[in-house]
Amino acid sequence: MPDFSKRSYDDELMDDLNCSGEVVHQTLKELETINTLLGGNHVTLDGIAKLARHAQLKTFSLADLGCGGGDILRLIRKWAVKKNIKAQLLGVDANPNIVREAQLSTSAAEDIAFESINIFSSEFKSRTFDIVTGTLFFHHFTNEQLIDFFRQLSSQARVGFVINDIHRHWFAYHSIRLLTKGFSKSPMVQHDAPLSVMRAFSKPELVEIMQRAGITKYSIRWMWAFRWQVIAYTH
Repeated sequence: MPDFSKRSYDDELMDDLNCSGEVVHQTLKELETINTLLGGNHVTLDGIAKLARHAQLKTFSLADLGCGGGDILRLIRKWAVKKNIKAQLLGVDANPNIVREAQLSTSAAEDIAFESINIFSSEFKSRTFDIVTGTLFFHHFTNEQLIDFFRQLSSQARVGFVINDIHRHWFAYHSIRLLTKGFSKSPMVQHDAPLSVMRAFSKPELVEIMQRAGITKYSIRWMWAFRWQVIAYTH
């Protein structure tokens, strides 16, 4: 029986920055479907909308970390167009093979840029954005890494950042394990999906990470399906 009392740091297959080919293509396709069907995309879009209202933004720059196939960015662009907000959008992923998948899946007319950058690199640290987002991304890192990184984001994100990640819970674990075992054609999804739940967060852990990062203005909200929405207001 898995121990849900603490985070797992076992490696996911997706953590291999050299993974490529059909398994990556199928994995990104299935993750997009899972996010759509289970309502996970709304968590990110709602957080961006709240930051935009907070700062009364009519234009903004945004970096989506761990952008995967770019599906979240395409949805953000649609939202921004609907709200008559001009958005400069950048997708960031450390795996260049995933960045290529995102580029192939995104039309030139959508005007979304993608770059292969390590978020801990000096190259990334030199960048600033109005908003930074990460969907199912931050559970890939240890608490100590996140504390340092969120402290860094406090100066990089001029308005704030949005975390959309998983609530570590026995029901979420067993549900996604059975769902992916029954319907997934990707061995990466079948392996990583339940492990992602074990690597994810409880609310007290998120509170401790934010407080130790020196972030004083933030909200944490539980949303369906077993997602945490964390909005950090940096200014």
